Amino acid sequence: MKLAFIDLRKLSISKTNMRYAKRPPDVADILPSVRQRGVIQPVLVRPNGEPDAFEIVAGARRFTAARIVADERAAAGEAGPPEPMPCAILDDADDAAAVEASLIENVARRDADEVTQWTTFTRLIREGRSVDDIAATFGLPDLAVKRVLALGNLLPRIRAMYAADRIDRATIRHLTLASKRQQAEWLALVDDPEQRPPTGSQLKSWLLGGQTIAEKVALFDVAASGLALVSDLFGEDRYFADPNAFWIAQEAAIEQRRAAYLADGWSEVSIVPPSEYFSSWDYAKTPKRKSGRVYVDVRSTGEVTFHEGYLSRRDAERLARAERGEVVPAKPSRTEITAAAGAYVDLHRHAAVRATLTDHPGVALRLLLAHTIAGAPLWVVRPEPQTARDDATRQSIDTSAAEARFDARRRAVLALLGCPPDHRTLTGGHGLDDQHLVAIFLRLLDLPDPAVLDVVAIVMGETLACGHAAVDAIGLTLGVDMAQWWRADPAFLDLVRDKQVLSAMVAEVAGESVAEANVREKGATLKRIIADHLAGSDGRPKVTGWVPRWMRFPPSHYTERGGAGAVAADAVVAAAKAETASPEVPPVPTGPGAETPAPDADALAGGAGEGIAEATDPAAAPDRLAA
Repeated sequence: MKLAFIDLRKLSISKTNMRYAKRPPDVADILPSVRQRGVIQPVLVRPNGEPDAFEIVAGARRFTAARIVADERAAAGEAGPPEPMPCAILDDADDAAAVEASLIENVARRDADEVTQWTTFTRLIREGRSVDDIAATFGLPDLAVKRVLALGNLLPRIRAMYAADRIDRATIRHLTLASKRQQAEWLALVDDPEQRPPTGSQLKSWLLGGQTIAEKVALFDVAASGLALVSDLFGEDRYFADPNAFWIAQEAAIEQRRAAYLADGWSEVSIVPPSEYFSSWDYAKTPKRKSGRVYVDVRSTGEVTFHEGYLSRRDAERLARAERGEVVPAKPSRTEITAAAGAYVDLHRHAAVRATLTDHPGVALRLLLAHTIAGAPLWVVRPEPQTARDDATRQSIDTSAAEARFDARRRAVLALLGCPPDHRTLTGGHGLDDQHLVAIFLRLLDLPDPAVLDVVAIVMGETLACGHAAVDAIGLTLGVDMAQWWRADPAFLDLVRDKQVLSAMVAEVAGESVAEANVREKGATLKRIIADHLAGSDGRPKVTGWVPRWMRFPPSHYTERGGAGAVAADAVVAAAKAETASPEVPPVPTGPGAETPAPDADALAGGAGEGIAEATDPAAAPDRLAA
């Protein structure tokens, strides 16, 4: 390879050049420097087969720029041949080698980073070059040169971090807003292993005290206001150093514009605060002559937008109806209290009421019942649905003595509370009727404690989940004897399918000898033996009070295989008893509400209906509400 200066007229672009195309390449970025200094970096060429002619393997853009400059000078009347091109002449090689050279020359070249450019531009400034001269020489906009020179105001360590790609462009730009002290504080955060220095937009907020308000959003004369501004060294953006002072001046300017709109005949000028948003789709364009308004949309960034000639969709519809001659109801007047003030009042009244309620547990119990019965926004209580997969089971529970007893007591409580007699359940409200909840509460206030406890029993019975461990806890606590409430029926025997279990049941009702004698019989035969003994038919002695192990309190399994849900629930009760057996129960605090007596065991376990009888006596509890 050798270097030579070759006449432009003897050069052409090789088809192996990666920039070869029918249209000339874009040279706008290098054309200014070629005009100023000519082509400095040699292009790669090789002989093209014609005498003293060469084709360009790499450097098509420099060649194109040089030809444009030569044409410009010829058009300007300058005499003489065009300036020769510096070239590096390759040996005569094949096309593959030429393509490789073109690619390497274009791809391997890396533009100088900003720190290297700053070093070069600074030397040129010291030698007397202006920013315009540098921009013209390197084909850069004036602003790009100013940005590079702005790096000189940063601490050397920050420039070194940027050169080493430890700081991104957004961060380095925001750092030009910082004073030398702030730059040192930022570097201290970099060195602190327990802290993370702010970067990007967070850095701007850190430098400007949390709120960045650009100068361009001000509605007032910034220069006349005397407010301090902070500018990045690139010279693109300036920000207010004191956001509070900005808002004072900005709000005064907004008020002046508002007064001007009103003086100009606008019916109303509404301010949309930063906490809200002006959604144009919620408004309809309405001219001033039709009572259109001006909405002033104020953003937290300080930006203010004036939307002229709008009405809310509702007001626009009212106006259209009035123009059509329709009767339009009067627009509701503005309330005397704002939503925020209403929330304040509600919260303080709520706090006072619940603090006082702690001294009146009897009232609290009645209020709890009203919530459970009627439902409330924070209460969703569902009665146990008592669903079954088959009709036989459903019919068995509906006709049972226990269900008949409970339903009779429920009807009495429904009448006591003034509820319609056709209600299937007492509970099940979903908080949709506040008046119903309050009415129930006021009725409960008129009832004596025994009647209230009757309501408690019905509410708890309706909302007690079937199969829950609480069923076993109550059954054990109250000593429930299932023989008083249940009798074996065909629906139950049809559901027992295990022969080992049936043999054990035969042993319980007929004795071990009968069970052993029929151990190989089919399940249907075993069920018939059990049914005959329970009914005292077919010559078998009658057995009364038999209850399968699963249904007893406490329940148990027939086999080691287990699987009965009642036994699993009983295990939960046993674990809870073990957990609560050792700690002492803390004393119940006494206070002004201590006069409300706690219900005794008889009121919980039995005696149901006494309170209902007392409550239905007009002399005992005068009714406050009409049924």
